[in-house]
Amino acid sequence: WNRRPRGSIPQEIRDEKILTPPRRSESRKAPWIGAFFLLLGWQQTALAGGCARPTAAEPVLVRYVPDGDTVILANNRKIRLIGINAPEAQQDGQPAQALAIEARDRLRRLLFEQGNKAHAVYGLNEKDRHGRYLAHLWLPDGTNLSAQLLRDGLGWAVAIPPNTRFLDCYIESEHLARDARSGVWGHRDHVARSSTQLNLRSAGFQRVTGRVVRVNHGGGATWVNLDGRFAVRIPDEDLRWFRDPPDSSWIGKEVEVRGWLYAAKGESRISVRHPAALELRAKGTGSADTR
Repeated sequence: WNRRPRGSIPQEIRDEKILTPPRRSESRKAPWIGAFFLLLGWQQTALAGGCARPTAAEPVLVRYVPDGDTVILANNRKIRLIGINAPEAQQDGQPAQALAIEARDRLRRLLFEQGNKAHAVYGLNEKDRHGRYLAHLWLPDGTNLSAQLLRDGLGWAVAIPPNTRFLDCYIESEHLARDARSGVWGHRDHVARSSTQLNLRSAGFQRVTGRVVRVNHGGGATWVNLDGRFAVRIPDEDLRWFRDPPDSSWIGKEVEVRGWLYAAKGESRISVRHPAALELRAKGTGSADTR
């Protein structure tokens, strides 16, 4: 997960034993802006029960919820939910993103209503580069927390191999919120940005749209360049996930990519490791090109 750690846990939080009831947020939703895309090169097969809890899930007790996609267990283990990225809470002096408090409070409330108990299944990659454990979490009643938050529109589905076991379910859950224009899908602060509007100070998780101007290979990766100074990087080791990897036929078409922005060699970039993060539309049409 290419995200910065959200800082150390304050002493008063470390001393808490269980969650307290969260306050309900009172923010208003703004009109939905955006378009529905179909995934290219990866066909969802979401079925009823696609997020069913495995029998081998580990019982855990949650002590604190710092944001909408992270929990801290009673044993102080920090778990980052697999399959979802919620709006960023306040960090490094930056204010919380729109709906970050709502996502955090929703996750707190879901857990509090069931005694702060959950069941965890850890990813094949058990930790991220920040040392956080990566896991899918279920409530005692069988609710998958990532899927529920995605259905509520309180985050975006993310796919980082090899931790893609329940990805079909997460994508389907996101589609329900997207169709209903719920949460981030109906908020003006979370509209996809044009590649021409980015600059080298742009950072954090973002959806970016733009026209493909070049596709080439170099440095162990496939590069998809969009209008402006923006590029999508697909590492060679992840091309196996793509049924139809990007090639010259993409030039002139519109794409939407999601991921964490970073700056390198005078341009903004997003690394993509799974086709669920890269969506292609035929030029001049509102529909996806699924080829």
